[in-house]
Amino acid sequence: MHKCSPFCSSFKEKRLTHGVLVGSLLAAFTISIVFKSYFCTQLSAWKSAPLQGEVIEVSSFETLIRALNNRVHIQSQSSMDAAENQFMMFKDAGLLQELVEESTSAKSIFNACHCEPISNYCEINGDVAVQGNSSTISMVSLRTGIPAGEISWTVKPYVRKENAAAMDLVKSWAVTSMEFLHCDLIQTVPAILFSLGGFSGNHFHDFSDLVIPLYITSRQFNGEVQFVVTDNRHWWISKFRGILAKLSRYNIVDIDQERKTHCYPSMIVGLKYHHELGIDQSKSQLSMKDFRQFLRRTYSLKRAKAIKIGDDARKMPRLLIITRRKSRSFTNIDKITRVASSLGYNVVTMEPNISTSLGSVAETVNSCDVLMGIHGAGLTNMVFLPDNAIVIQIVPLGSIDELAKQDFEQPAMDMELRYLEYKIKAKESSLISKYKADHLIIKDPLSVHKQGWDAVRSVYLDKQNVKLDVKRFRPTLLKALQLLHQ
Repeated sequence: MHKCSPFCSSFKEKRLTHGVLVGSLLAAFTISIVFKSYFCTQLSAWKSAPLQGEVIEVSSFETLIRALNNRVHIQSQSSMDAAENQFMMFKDAGLLQELVEESTSAKSIFNACHCEPISNYCEINGDVAVQGNSSTISMVSLRTGIPAGEISWTVKPYVRKENAAAMDLVKSWAVTSMEFLHCDLIQTVPAILFSLGGFSGNHFHDFSDLVIPLYITSRQFNGEVQFVVTDNRHWWISKFRGILAKLSRYNIVDIDQERKTHCYPSMIVGLKYHHELGIDQSKSQLSMKDFRQFLRRTYSLKRAKAIKIGDDARKMPRLLIITRRKSRSFTNIDKITRVASSLGYNVVTMEPNISTSLGSVAETVNSCDVLMGIHGAGLTNMVFLPDNAIVIQIVPLGSIDELAKQDFEQPAMDMELRYLEYKIKAKESSLISKYKADHLIIKDPLSVHKQGWDAVRSVYLDKQNVKLDVKRFRPTLLKALQLLHQ
C-alpha cells in the first residue's frame, strides 16, 4: 500500500508547532543541503583536516542519526561530481539529534528518495505542486520541517541512471520546498511522474525500463493514480494505451506542455526498477506471474498454458520464429521452417516493428507454444506466451553469454517458461565472410569487449546475421518437443 507518514496525516494539528520549531532551529544551525545532479550517496568516511573531524556521506536518515551520535560533520556528496560537495555543519549536534528524533517530518526528508543500482525515485507524501514550464516539483516547507528553498535535489525520472546515453535523453526535474503552493489545478489522487525518453522505442527497453517498472510502481493504487509524463512520445502512449488504461483511470498529463501548476496530495517521482524484464519478489508483493496474468486480462488472451503433446494428437505445437531485417536476421529462414515442419511443428513467422499493434502481437504470441529468435528485442514478446511454453534464444557470435542470460534466460524462468539456448559456431555467422578465421573478431571476441560496449554492439549486434546449421540445430527443436510432452 502507498505509505503516508504520521506527520502527513496529522498535518492540520502539528504543522505550526513543527514548522516553527524545526524551521527556527535549523535556521539557527545554518544548515543548507544541496543535492546536485543526483541525490544518491554512498556511505564512506575519511578525515577532513579543515573541519578536524570525521566526514560521513548522508545516504539515509539512519546515517544522520549515527553521525549525530558521534558528533561528526555530515557531507552530502554528488555522485556525479565529488568536487561539488556541500557540508551540513552543526553547532550543537546533540540538540539537533533530539529535534530530528522527535520530528517525523525531518525523517521523511531523508527517507523520501531511494537509491537503487539502476534507478532513483522519490516518494513524496503531502501536498506537492508540479510546474511543467520550469521542470520543478515543490513540497510545502511546513510539512517537511525545512525552511523554504533550503533543500533541493535533481531527479531524472528514468531507470537507467548509469547509462549516460539514455540519461542524455531525459529531462532533469528539481525537487524543492516552498512556504506556500500555488495551484491552478488541484487533483484528488496521487501522481506518478516518469520520463518517456531514454531508450523508449526499443521493445525490450519499453518493457524492461517502462512498462514493468510502471506496473510495480502503480499497482498499489488500483487505478486511483494519475500518470504525469515528461519527454512525451505520443506514439508510445498510443502503442501502450491498453496497459496504461488498466493501471490508471485518469487522463495522462503531458506535463512539459502544461502552463498551469498541477497539485497532488502525494507523488512518486521516477519508477521502481528491480532487474531486467522482471520483478524481485523480495522487494514486492507482485511477481512476473501476476504481471503476465495482467497482460492476459488486458489483451483478452485465451491461452493460460502451452499445449501438452499427447492430450490431443490432432494438434500440432506452434513454433513462432521472430525474424529481423536489418541485423541479427536468419539468412536461411526457409530451410529452418522446412526442418521444423518435418519434425511436427506448425511454423509461424513474425517481424514486429514499432507500428505493429501490440494487441495483435500479443494474440499471435499467445497462440504459440515455442518462441525462437536471435538475441534481440523481439524475444521480449515472450511475456505474452502461455505458461510452460518454451523460449529458444539463438546466441550469436561475440561472447555475449552473460547478456543473453541477464536479458532473456533468467526472465524466462521467472515467467514460468522453459528455456533453451543455442550458441552458434563461427561458420554460422555472417562475420566469417568478412574476417578470416584467425581474426580476433572471430577467435577472440573478448578482445573486442575490452574496447567497450559500443564496439561490441557495432560488431556483434549491428553487423551480424545468422545462417543456422539446421542439422546441428535439429536436436534443440527435438528437445523442445520433448519438453512439450511433459
